[in-house]
Amino acid sequence: MMSLATKRELVASLAPRYFRASRGEKSRILDEFVASTGYHRKYAMAILKHPNVRTRKDKRERKPRYGQEVAAALRRCWETLRCPCSKRLVPFLSELVPILERYGELSIKEECRSRLLELSTATADRLLKDARKQYGQTTTRSGTLLKHQIPIHTYADWCDTKPGHVEADLVAHCGDTTEGWYLNTLVLVDVATGWIEPLSLLYKGQQTVKDGIEQIRRRLPFPLRGLDCDNGSEFLNRMLFKYCKETAIHFTRCRPYKKNDQCHVEQKNGAVIRSYVGYDRYEGIPAKQRMDALYEQVRLLVNFFLPSMKLLEKTREGARVRKTYDTPRTPYQRV
Repeated sequence: MMSLATKRELVASLAPRYFRASRGEKSRILDEFVASTGYHRKYAMAILKHPNVRTRKDKRERKPRYGQEVAAALRRCWETLRCPCSKRLVPFLSELVPILERYGELSIKEECRSRLLELSTATADRLLKDARKQYGQTTTRSGTLLKHQIPIHTYADWCDTKPGHVEADLVAHCGDTTEGWYLNTLVLVDVATGWIEPLSLLYKGQQTVKDGIEQIRRRLPFPLRGLDCDNGSEFLNRMLFKYCKETAIHFTRCRPYKKNDQCHVEQKNGAVIRSYVGYDRYEGIPAKQRMDALYEQVRLLVNFFLPSMKLLEKTREGARVRKTYDTPRTPYQRV
């Protein structure tokens, strides 16, 4: 198929000939031009007669309706509710904005307030685009070694009913930038029971991650039988591979760029770690000590007092999917 640039070059070369040609020659030139470009004959005649006429109007520049003040107020509301999607945020703004104003958390002019309350979900998504980028940073760097020796484990392969098969992940507390040293949280989640073990790390390194897994293994209420991780180099290395082999831990990895393969730990990253720690930057030993003290309370709360439901069966009836869950129980009760 002829490109648009080639068609324009062909128009530029044929237009002078077409203008000076006789009636019969114009018909032959037009036949060849239509056969080459695939244009409709009437459209081909028009552009050969007027090759320099623009058929496309310039895009009209429209004055922005929502300024920086509206965007800043929207972001304040969004962060207050822990960064929900716009479909959940926008309908609640009419109740949230008066509450924030009443307690001095938000101070905006009346015009800005009316603009904020008339936002659509699509506009809110556009105004929050830059804000979401800094909350969505990933610090995972691909580990190139040992991939052929560590088998892949997908989300559909989890059929283990015994406790001890865990998913592992690192949550970075780097704030807006990944430069320098910052704290990370090593999270292990048992697939069968939902038992969670978070541990703060001063930095992300192979030895640090391996020592953290060993520390968590000693305090688990059941033996560690399997370890499933992502493709980051902090997990896929010879040190952890050798450790798992020596301790009889079945070592697997998920598929690259398939976060649903680690759905159990990814859910806890958001519902537990980000919920209590947030997205700010933390670094240094004092911050690690405070985070360890927090996690000691959080692990007791989640594992002993917060019941959850596990999916037992999922069946499809035409376009409808029916899901069957078990009785809500805490991870401790499941153990």
